[in-house]
Parts: sequence; C-alpha cells; structure tokens
Amino acid sequence: MDCDKCGADAVLHAAYSGLHLCEDHLCQSVEKRVRRRVREDNLLPDDATAGDPETWVVGLSGGKDSVVLAQILAETFGQDPRVELVALSVHEGIDGYRDESLAACRELTADLGIAHEVVSYDEEFDVRMDEVVEEDPHDMSACAYCGVFRRDVLSRYAADLGADKLLTGHNLDDEAETALMNFLEGDIRKMSQQFDASLGSFEGAEAERTRTEGDQFVPRAKPLRDVPEREVALYARVRDLPAHITECPHAEEAYRGEIQQLLYDLEERHPGTRHSIMAGYEELAALAASEYDTSDGDGDLGECAECGSPTAREVCRKCGLLDALT
Repeated sequence: MDCDKCGADAVLHAAYSGLHLCEDHLCQSVEKRVRRRVREDNLLPDDATAGDPETWVVGLSGGKDSVVLAQILAETFGQDPRVELVALSVHEGIDGYRDESLAACRELTADLGIAHEVVSYDEEFDVRMDEVVEEDPHDMSACAYCGVFRRDVLSRYAADLGADKLLTGHNLDDEAETALMNFLEGDIRKMSQQFDASLGSFEGAEAERTRTEGDQFVPRAKPLRDVPEREVALYARVRDLPAHITECPHAEEAYRGEIQQLLYDLEERHPGTRHSIMAGYEELAALAASEYDTSDGDGDLGECAECGSPTAREVCRKCGLLDALT
C-alpha cells in the first residue's frame, strides 16, 4: 500500500482517518498532534521568558510512550530558553524489569542532553514491589499499591524540582480506557478531579492549574493523549528509540483489561470510537469540574498525620498502605 501523502511504502493504515502513511509522514503526524496539544492546552504561557522559564518534569519510565514524549518535547523545546526539561524516573523494585528500562532512560536522556533524576520506592518507602506483591496485606492487585506510591513520588519530586507542570506519556488508548471506566463506575467526582488535574487547558484557569509555593499538587498534562497506542509504538520503532517494550510482570488490572479489549473490538468495528469517547468525555468532565468546584471551601484538604501530605483523611492512602506493610 502506498502513502497517501507521497506515494512511498505505507507502514500504517489509520482506519479512523482512512489515511495510509509512510514512515516519514507517520512521524510528522504524531509530532504535529503532540505539538498541537501543547498549544491547545496552553502549556507554554505567553509570559514565559528565558529569565523566568517554565520547568517541565517528564515522567520517564523507559516504555514507548514516555520515551516518545520525551523525544518530541526535546526536539521541540530543547533549544527554547523558555522551557527547562527534566526527566524523572521511578524504580519500583521489580527484579529483571525496571533495571533494563532505566538503562533505556539513561541512554535517551544522554542522547537528548536533558537532566535525569531517578528515585526508588526502596529509598523513599523502604519497600520493593516484589516484596509488596508477596505480602499483599490488603488483597489488592500490584497495580493498586504501585499506583498510589508512584503518584506520591512523582508529585513530591516534581514539586521539589520546581516543576510548573508534570508531563506524562498517557496515549489515546490509556485515556479512553480511563474515561470509559469512570463513566461505567458512575464516578462523576473522579471525572471532575481528572479534568482539573490533567485535562483542562491552562488558559483562562491558570490560577487553578498552576503550582503555588509549597503546594505539592503539580498540575499534570498529557500531550500524547490524541495519539493511538499503535502509532506511538510505530513511531518508537521507526525512530529507533531506546524504548523498553516489556509488560510489567506484576501487571494484573483485570477490569482495565476488560475495558481495553472492549475498546479494541469497538474500534475495529467502528473506527474513531476512541476519539469520540475522549471528545465527549472531556466536555462532560469540564461540566463535572464546574459542578464540583471546591472554591467554596467544602473540598479543603488537611495534612496527613504521618507525612504531612495533603489529604481528606487523617492518614493519607500512601501512609495507610505502608503501615499495613510494616
């Protein structure tokens, strides 16, 4: 099959658009969508200057998504004095898995010339995920523990690094799965929180989406969220990026797996389903965020009695899990 743009050999047929794309035009398409998302979400404000640059911390796992995101951001903003890029990786303590992906992270950041920080659960919490899986005091999936610990580490270290924004490599499939899960669970408040945390544009609401001094809630952004997972993987392969494409040995999110398969089937029969889900979901989430506005004080958070992190509980979720593991 020939590329619809230039007639070269196509490597992708995007059924949702009907386009056949060669390697070069695939890469251009992915990069264009990431850069457009950066513009539309107003990630780089008009008042950013070389004297007062934006600090963007990129969550870099070494997997295809975060590697592709870091590559495109570095090529786009690496020489822009208004932006300082810092990669942040987390070692969860999974033998035979994370060490290899961290090697990919180090190779990439060295090639791109961007700063790279690594933190570990072992140093932060005195736990390793291999041990957590064996003990499992709450009879939960490994992902349930790991998600709590990872969010805490990324947020705290992004704040320590002076981040204005924390950028993660969630692709279209990831976001459509989360949207469908939240909708099927009827969790309107979670939709609101997700919009405020990582979906809404910074334009016109910068006070709510920008970190204030001492605040550990660094606002997140997902510049890859318009790009399907398959296209991200193809981009990584075509560009020969040092991505570690191996599934975590402890991954076992059964419900998300069902939703993932459902979306695969729907997308195959009805191309464009993922895009439609996200277009509608973002509008619904914006309405939910308006409805659940906590500026009246009802949503004020206290401090965790053990670590001081913002929480609506006496002890935050992270500390509760760690207490059960000790």
